[in-house]
This record gives sequence, C-alpha cells and structure tokens, in this order.
Amino acid sequence: MMTEDASPTDRTDRATVAALLDLSHQLGDSCRSLCILGEGNTSALLEGGRLAVKASGSILDQLQLGDLTWCYQQPLVQALDQETMTDTQMHDLLKSSQVSSEAKKPSIETVFHAWLLTLPGVGFVGHTHCLAANQILCSPRGKDFATQRLFPDEVVVCGRSSVWVPYTDPGLPLAKAIREGVQQHMQEEGLPPKLVLLQNHGIIALGATSEAVLAITLMAEKAAAIFVGAAALGGLSSCGPNKLIALLPGRMNTSGNSVCILGNPLQATEIPYE
Repeated sequence: MMTEDASPTDRTDRATVAALLDLSHQLGDSCRSLCILGEGNTSALLEGGRLAVKASGSILDQLQLGDLTWCYQQPLVQALDQETMTDTQMHDLLKSSQVSSEAKKPSIETVFHAWLLTLPGVGFVGHTHCLAANQILCSPRGKDFATQRLFPDEVVVCGRSSVWVPYTDPGLPLAKAIREGVQQHMQEEGLPPKLVLLQNHGIIALGATSEAVLAITLMAEKAAAIFVGAAALGGLSSCGPNKLIALLPGRMNTSGNSVCILGNPLQATEIPYE
C-alpha cells in the first residue's frame, strides 16, 4: 500500500473532486428518493491512473472530502481476470489499491467503478438505489425496462437501450457481470452504454461529466415512474428507438452521436448519444 498524500493538488483533480462531491450531494438528496442512509456510491477518474470513490459507509448527501478514497485503477481492473476471490482477498485488494493508508476503506463496489472508468468518454460514475427504478428491477418486468423506451427524451438522455445485469452478489461477481453485460452492449451498439440496470439492486449512470451522470439518473427515474404508471393503466405504448429518433428533429447532430438537451438546467450541455 502506498502512503503518499492523496489530497487533490492538481487543478484538474481539484475541479473533478469538487464536481464529484456536488454530484454525490445531488444523488443523495432525500427529496429525490434516489438513495437513503448509506446507499449508493460515486466515483470519478483522476490524473495519474487513479480514481476517487466514495468510502464504505459514507452517506452521499453528507459526503465531504475525507469521505472520498483515492485508489490506483490498474490493480482493481486486473482483479477482474481472477475467477474467484474470498472476502479476505477482496479486503486486501481494496486496501492495497489505496493511495493513502490513512484513508477510509473504499466501497466494495470500487472494482466495477474502476473498470467502468476505463471506458471511452466515461469520467464519472453514479450508482443509486432509485425508488421507482427498483419497483421495476424487483419485478418480472425489469428486463423489459432495459429495452422498451417510451418517450423521446428517454432515448436522448439514457440511450437506445440499457445494460441488464441479473442479480449477482456484490464484489467481484457483480463487477464481472457488469463487465460482461457492458462488453456485449458495446459489441452490439458500438459505444458504451449510459445506463446499467442491476436486478433487485439499482442503477448505474455513466457520463463524461458529473452533470451527464445526474441527468441520466434523473431521466432514468422519471422513465421508471412512467413505466410503472403505464403498466398499471393497461400496458406500455412503446415505439422503438429508431422511431423515437425520428421525432427528435434539431436535437441530433449530423453524425447522430450527440444531442443537446434543450431548455433544461444543464444549459445545453452536450450529452453523448448512442
């Protein structure tokens, strides 16, 4: 384990950490029903092959600088090539990956954060246990929510489809299952997903910026509430992503790879579009 100073000294890292703390507070806001108590975790990619991740047991809406842990990314990503790992081995991995021995223990889900932050264009990750989304993910309709888009802005913000991950125990098994699902999605779509759905667990939003992760999370939760309501009122009236894209003139660039979210608090922030 390294014992160097883990505080953000580089100007870029300071800005990244400030954005990560703000994202954590936004996702942990109890009024939004995305997370309560110690649920959920967040991370961001830093300079020098490192990431900052929420420490185990910390509370998102109360997160302070000391509640973040700096970890080296490479050993965490390499751990995914192991077949199995005992609880003791996982504990040792997390401790040995820390930049500072004085920092708090990183979340057990740090391994999947480290791998997701290797994907092209991904700088921030937000994992939440959203109320409306979990109503679906804890039901037989969870997989349908990954593929059935109901309204145009859902496609714009969350992409054509989401990755569906059947329930898997936290730690290495979950990280490996997420990697498998994301890799399959990338083979089919050619780009990383924006949203990963974990059965009986929660959602993971991926984005280049903290604003993108927040937007994807909020839109996913809105889409989940609409999905539940539509299902209760007789069924889903779904049209495929290609048909929905035709309803979005002026929102896509000529390549179809990005859109501008018009007229929202992101102030026309560009969101990567699948």
